[in-house]
Amino acid sequence: MTSNPSNVVIIDYNGGNLASAKRATLYAAQMINLPVNIEITNDPQAILNADRIILPGQGAFADCMNGLKSVPYLLDALNQATSKGVAFLGICVGMQLMAERGLEHTITQGLGWIKGEIAKMPVHDLPLPQMGWNELQFAAGCHPILEGITPGDHAYFVHSYALTRGDHKNIIATTDYDGIVPAIVAQRNMIGTQFHVEKSQKVGLRIISNFLTWKHSPNHNLS
Repeated sequence: MTSNPSNVVIIDYNGGNLASAKRATLYAAQMINLPVNIEITNDPQAILNADRIILPGQGAFADCMNGLKSVPYLLDALNQATSKGVAFLGICVGMQLMAERGLEHTITQGLGWIKGEIAKMPVHDLPLPQMGWNELQFAAGCHPILEGITPGDHAYFVHSYALTRGDHKNIIATTDYDGIVPAIVAQRNMIGTQFHVEKSQKVGLRIISNFLTWKHSPNHNLS
């Protein structure tokens, strides 16, 4: 814990879930007695000055990406901040935007931070969207973001599209929905959860609190 409050920016691009993401982040910080300043903004300078960046998302991949592009210099600031090592958390579509491209309705280029594309889930016996609680599966100790989380703990999912053709090195947790579905991805100082951490109760709050104290090691790709 630091003596000065950590500056946490939640990116506003008309993507929804902003207020709930802020409430969950504030509560997670209070759980660990971490002083934070949380700002919902699309100001590029605020993003450049942030200690932590959170990108919530809901809806279609293309709409969310276009929302980011519609704000002058926002994408530049986001790429610059993350390239300098600022910790990033993408939630749901915010996680999906980390991929190379999305295939929802049209082909849309993503941020390209991780390999793979976002495609419709190839379910056979289950309905889409996947909506509700599902188990997380991962190797214990695989990443600091999962500290205090036990394989088999449940998180809250709402999605019809998921990461495909990704690099297994970036996938640190999965769930099963008529097949294996990437649930958490990691690349250097960037984390993404396919599920809604802000709606996942104790599991989600623990992941957020882990994110708020996480210090990426440049000597390891994932941690």
